[in-house]
Amino acid sequence: MTVSFQKARHPFFFSTHVDLTELTGLRARNLREFLAHLKTVPGAVIYHHTHRFLKQHQYLSPEPPNDFAFWAAEATQEPHLAERLAAVDTVRFSSIRTLRDRIVDIVESHLRQSPDRGNVAAGAEFYFMKSVSFVLPTPHRAVDLGEFAEALKKVSLHAIYHHVFEARLRLEDGINDFSRWLEAELGETELARAFARLDPYTHTLEALRRRLIQLTDRRIREIQAGPHGA
Repeated sequence: MTVSFQKARHPFFFSTHVDLTELTGLRARNLREFLAHLKTVPGAVIYHHTHRFLKQHQYLSPEPPNDFAFWAAEATQEPHLAERLAAVDTVRFSSIRTLRDRIVDIVESHLRQSPDRGNVAAGAEFYFMKSVSFVLPTPHRAVDLGEFAEALKKVSLHAIYHHVFEARLRLEDGINDFSRWLEAELGETELARAFARLDPYTHTLEALRRRLIQLTDRRIREIQAGPHGA
């Protein structure tokens, strides 16, 4: 018997996300210059040196550091500061503003306790860069859970990134685009919550895609099993 899935009033349109790197012309030769720029650079700069770094270096460890921590460790020879910056749990911040505030607090606290050691070696300055983001449509859409599962298998990893990682900052509530649509349009509250509970920063993008597909396929099997499986 063919199972009819609930249809959404508003289809889910999959988009993809592309970041280009742009130089700002700003650099820091020491921690005081570094702090001054941290307070005033556009949010796209903070994003570039934290979230963009995570996206590109997920394979290094479950929770890789950010560019700021890397510079503090390698250029300034401030291991304690580097440890504190690396410990910033990026995923727990729902906005770039609050993430910036936390990083600024750490550097200010460090400078209060330890005097600035002066300029780093020539060539080791911190160069501030920013991400310029472009959101592009894809041909993939879904009006029910079956189509949604099939689209998850076909879209690029950039699309997964856009709807899971970037959405957390865009919406500023820690919820991804998939969870929001599943609950609002299909009434799939439990599946939406299961998606929301996933920590995207502890998975590679491909592993995250597989987990999303597994959760969706399991829910489809429950629906196909009838009332006792739903």
